[in-house]
This record gives sequence, C-alpha cells and structure tokens, in this order.
Amino acid sequence: MESSLILQHNMVYSCSYQKIKSTEHYFPEHALGIMLSGESLYFTNQSTFVMKEEAICLMRRNQLFKKLKNLGPNGEPIALISLFLDQKSLKQYAAENNITKQSAYKGTPMIDLTGNVFLKGFFDSLLPYIDSPKKLTAKIAELKTCEAIELLLQTGSVFQNFLFDFSEPHKIDLEAYMNHNYKYNIPLSSFAKLTGRSLSTFKRDFTKLFETTPEKWLQQKRLEQAHFLISKKGQRPSEVYLEVGFENLSHFSFAFKKQFGYVPTELTKTG
Repeated sequence: MESSLILQHNMVYSCSYQKIKSTEHYFPEHALGIMLSGESLYFTNQSTFVMKEEAICLMRRNQLFKKLKNLGPNGEPIALISLFLDQKSLKQYAAENNITKQSAYKGTPMIDLTGNVFLKGFFDSLLPYIDSPKKLTAKIAELKTCEAIELLLQTGSVFQNFLFDFSEPHKIDLEAYMNHNYKYNIPLSSFAKLTGRSLSTFKRDFTKLFETTPEKWLQQKRLEQAHFLISKKGQRPSEVYLEVGFENLSHFSFAFKKQFGYVPTELTKTG
C-alpha cells in the first residue's frame, strides 16, 4: 500500500513498499518533485519520462499522464517528495515581484532538473520534516514555496513563462480531445476543465456531439479498445484493464461481459 504524508497543504511525502501499477493523474497545479528512492515512469500521449533515485522533475499543470511505480534495485521503497506550486501562491509572488503577464507557455510539460544542486539542497532541507511534520508550519511552508520559485527562476528564463502563464484551457475540439484521451480515468469535471468548458456545458456539448452521455461513451470506448488489445494484440485482461481506464479487474470483467456477452478471458482461450 502507498501512504502519503501531507507535510503542508502543498507539500506531500509519499512512500510505498509495493510496485504500483499504472494509475491516472491530473494535476491542476504545477508539481516539483524529487525521487528519494525507487522509480516512477510517467506516460503521456507524447512521451515517457523516467524518474529514478535523486531525479528532480517539474511537471506543468493541467496535464494528463499515467504513472507506473517500481521498487528500487535492492527493494528500496518508492518514495518521493512533491511540492505543488499553486496558482494562488504564484499570483501573489508575481504581484509582489512586479512580474508582468506572460504569454501562453508552449514548451514541454515535463522538465528534467536532475543534477541541479540548489534544488537538491532545497529538497534535502525538507527531509527532517518527514519525521517531524508538525515543525513545518504554514509560515515555513510559505517561505519554502517562495524559495522553490526563486530557485527555478534562477535556473533559466523559460521558467518565468512556465510558472506565470495563468491562462486557462480554452474551448477546444471536444471530439478530437476525447478520442485522444478517453483512456484516462479522471472525473468528468476534469475533462470539462481541460476542454475549456463548465461541467454542464461539457455534458451538453458531449451529448449533442456523440448522442449519448459521457459515462456511457467512455465505458463503451474503453471496452472496445480492450477487446481489440486482447483479441488482436494477444494481451491479457490483467494487462489491459488499467491501460484502458478501468480501476479494477472485477469491474472491468463485469462490464466486458455485459457489453459483449462473454468474459474477457474467453478471448484468450485457444482451440
């Protein structure tokens, strides 16, 4: 099991002694993190990003990705510290430091900062709070957040645009986006935000476009993809259900049988 310790509202330490299969993630805020031990693989529609021990990464907000966590080579736990740079803190920092409005950020959503000794030192300064979380007061957390922002800005000019582009997702092509991202098991409210819509507008536009509800369409789309992967690609149901966006194998098998009339393991039988 994975356990998470919230050091402060925007600082989290997580640790697990078990390999964690692919899970969906959507961060509404920027995330700066360091891998203390173990390994995390991040999969987006564009690329794969690997974080091993001491790797440091900055992830842009409003990104969809799947994550696979592995123990270290000698059984070390999967442990990392994440700092979320929320919009409120960034807007306050921008106002206090006269940072003007930035143009839309067009760069990579994940930036590798491994080897940055100043950021490594920053995360080292957080380690004592894992054993004494009450010592990390809200005031210290605020100062630490500002320190992280300062260190990123010193690293390169691109980070000003990365951090202080406060634009929200604009209304985009719903059909193309959903056909591209249906495998991500996130709330409809997140799909709505990422396509530049309110939840009510998202549901209305979706039903008009696909002539069914988002819930029904997503399940059917995921099941059809699962059927293809099992029957045509030879994958096992246990390999497929997470990949196509189901939370557990039993629910997947039940929905699969209801859709096709037989359980997914029937497709794996020969002769």
